[in-house]
This record gives sequence, structure tokens and C-alpha cells, in this order.
Amino acid sequence: MSISYENLCAFLYREARLLDERDWDSWLALYDENVSFWMPSWDDDGELTDDPQTTISLIYYPRRAGLEDRIFRIRTDRSSATIPDTRTAHNLSNIEIVEQNGNEVKVRFNWHTASVRYNHTDQFYGTSFYTLDLSRGTPIITDKKVVLKTDYIRHVIDIYHI
Repeated sequence: MSISYENLCAFLYREARLLDERDWDSWLALYDENVSFWMPSWDDDGELTDDPQTTISLIYYPRRAGLEDRIFRIRTDRSSATIPDTRTAHNLSNIEIVEQNGNEVKVRFNWHTASVRYNHTDQFYGTSFYTLDLSRGTPIITDKKVVLKTDYIRHVIDIYHI
């Protein structure tokens, strides 16, 4: 199975919209149970860390259960990083199909998120790399790596900022 560029873009735009609308159940449904969700950090030499098991990461969940736990804490006000609520606007660009092999497609794109909290606007941007499984009729994210280019930040960054 393959995916058209138009449908790929629609899928990615939908994920961004679900984050902006805080539609957590629909957002989580886009992720495979065994998804790896990783945002590496930059080391002292300006290089990205390369192994979430042995080096520091900004975010790392080896399975969707970690994302589900994060959403639970956001919903139940057990997350000081999300009180008060943060408003976001995600913008995507330079969407590329990097590789397509059978039911698997690898995607790369740039993103920019504006975020408002405590009457202050923050800007985050970076590049994301997804692996999608197309065998289920609708794409499912099986691997997500997010490279945050604006890593000098004044507060905690969360899943909805990226």
C-alpha cells in the first residue's frame, strides 16, 4: 500500500490540529502501541545524542503507554508544566516522503509551534522524522523522532509543543 503526498500532508496536519485542540484521545489513536517517541538533546559539542538508552534525551517514551501516562497527568492537573493551560498553534513545512517500502513510509518535515502561557509567547521549531505503518487503512505512527532546534528554553517543554 502507498500513500499520496496529499493524504500524507492531511494526516500530518490532522495530528497538529489535534494537539492544538487538545483532543488527546484522537491524538493518541494516531500512535501504535509500540511507538518510540524520542526527542534527543544536544551535547556540549553541539551534536545530537544518539541513543535514548544511554544518553540524555529531552523526551523519550519507548511505548505509547508513556504518552498515555503523560496525557493522564495533563488531564488530571497532575502536571505543573500544563497549569495553566498552554495555547499552541502548529505549522508544518517542507514535508518530504524520504522512503517508501511496502506498508512503511518514512517522512521528514519541519515544524514551528507558537505557544502562549502566562501571557508570554514562546516559539519552538525543529525537524521531525516519522515512520508510518500504512497496513491498517489509515496511517499509524510507529516511530517519531523530533529534533528541537530551539533548545535554549525558559521552561519545561512538553509533547504538545512539538
